[in-house]
Formats: sequence, C-alpha cells, structure tokens
Amino acid sequence: MMKLDKAAILPILTAALKEDIGPRDLTTSVLIPKGQSAEAEILVRQDGVIAGLEVAEWTFGLIDPKIRFKPAVRDGEEVHPEKVAAYLEGPARGILMAERVALNFLSRLSGIATLTRAFVDRVKGTRVRIMDTRKTTPTLRLLEKYAVAMGGGVPHRKGLYDQVLIKDNHLRLVASRGERRLAVESAVKEVRAKLQKRVLVEVEVANLQEFRQALSAQADIILLDNMKLSEIQEAVRLRNAVSRSKGANKIGLEASGRVTLETVQGIAAAGVDRISIGALTHSPRSLDLALEIVR
Repeated sequence: MMKLDKAAILPILTAALKEDIGPRDLTTSVLIPKGQSAEAEILVRQDGVIAGLEVAEWTFGLIDPKIRFKPAVRDGEEVHPEKVAAYLEGPARGILMAERVALNFLSRLSGIATLTRAFVDRVKGTRVRIMDTRKTTPTLRLLEKYAVAMGGGVPHRKGLYDQVLIKDNHLRLVASRGERRLAVESAVKEVRAKLQKRVLVEVEVANLQEFRQALSAQADIILLDNMKLSEIQEAVRLRNAVSRSKGANKIGLEASGRVTLETVQGIAAAGVDRISIGALTHSPRSLDLALEIVR
C-alpha cells in the first residue's frame, strides 16, 4: 500500500495553517479559554471513499500535540452518511484552529479517492489500470497521487524526472528539425540513444500513422491520445499482431483524453493496458465532511 512521506507533507500542512490562522485565530482566542477541553467527531455526509486521515491527524498535531486523533475507518474504505470517520479529544482551541485546514485536505483527498473508485469499478473484470496524470494541484501532487491509490488507481509518473513521455509539443519541435512524418520514430530513437536503458520510454500519438512509427521504434508504452474507439481497437490489433509475429513482449498501450465514466468501460474492453484520466485530480468533487463538537 502506498504510504505518505511525513517529512515531505508537514511543510505543506504548516503553510496551509499559516495561511488560515495568520497571527492568531481572533474568534477562538477570545471565546475559548486556554484550559478548556473538548471532544469532537468528523462525520461523513455522503457516500464516498476516505483518504487522508493521517494528513488530518498531522494537521491537528501541528497546532497542538495534546490533541488525540483516533480514526474510526481506514483510508481506502467506503463510507456512508452519518458514519464517524474519526474521533478527537484534547485542547478545544487547537481543535477549532486546525478544523478547517484538516477538513479541507481530508475532503479533497477523499473526493479524489471517491472519483477514482468510480472509474475503477467501471472497468472491473478487465486488467486495465486506472491512472492519474500530472494535472495536479501545485505542491499537492504527492497527496493527490496518494488519494488516487486509495481509490484503487495506479499513480502515473511523479514528474518530469522519473520517466520519459514524449508528447505532442516535443514531436512538433522534433519535426521542425527533420522529416515530419518520421518525428515519432526519430524522437523515440534519439531518447533511446541518449538515456540509460532502464528509463521507461513512452510516446504520445494522435493517429494510426504515428502509432505505427511508435511500434516500429519499440517504445515501452504508446499513449493513444484522444483517439476514436475504432482507432484504439485497431491499435490494439496491430500491437498484438506485432507481438505474436516477433515473439516479443507486448508494448504497453495507454488511452487518454476526455475519458468519462460513460466511455471508460468501452475503452477498457478494447484491450488497452492502462487508461490515464486527468479528471481524477483536476475535477473531483470534495467529499462532504463535517467536524462537530460533541462535548
């Protein structure tokens, strides 16, 4: 199971708390005495998948380490309205001061996990992996990719540094230096020649002509960008035929571009290996959660 790097996450939480509290919480500092204690619950208001409980716990702990945070569910677990996600007790001031930031993170990450689970459920019975993209909130990528994993998805590359992905703009610039119709093949071969063999090489193609070039150049993964379903089916057929004739390992096929809950099942059935969906992280609806003081 994917784990969060606490050392990498704490500075993000610290910045979020500073943004929210500023010099001091005017309301809480006036109304709530320093010694007052409280008990609270984080309640679920709608069906979904929880993700980010540790993040919420760390947020409260940054404000006051005396706050005790006890999860009532686990990350990745499906929850329903009126379910208690976590119990808290400790200094009332700290609970109130950290409440909104903790809930913001927990609600957003749970929303990502919930949307991811919906896509994963649609492709059950296939071997297709549902993946995210780099369309993440700046500085929150580690958290959002964690949420995708909690929803049953598979995080894509972390950034520009851990995998080659030759995209359309790369290809346009490569084409400007030579023969346009061979841009895909030229780009893959150039990367292969200049980088270590263990680096994964993926290339984005927009049509079957470019796809054939990528097959010929033996990219590790070919990204079928915004292709029609019939084109995806033909790409799968061509890939499988090449693998059978050469006895080689199958080149991975990834579909992407405007994938929805209505279309994902048909794309998976076409025989691709992975489907990447930007909406998982750029368009999720935050899960409705609330913190209520109970004593």
